[in-house]
Amino acid sequence: MFEFDQYLGFLAFLTILTIGFWLMIFLLTFVVPYWVFGATIERLKEIKAEKKAKRESMSH
Repeated sequence: MFEFDQYLGFLAFLTILTIGFWLMIFLLTFVVPYWVFGATIERLKEIKAEKKAKRESMSH
């Protein structure tokens, strides 16, 4: 059915496919939400600091 070099190529293909699959699962479930949530928190902190600075400059 398979010769040895074809068998090794098939195993390499399956390995790369499996690594890619689990990498995509990891990225979509952990990395992307962490990145989006962190960026949102940082942006909210910047907006809050801008409002505070504006409020202080108005009172002085």
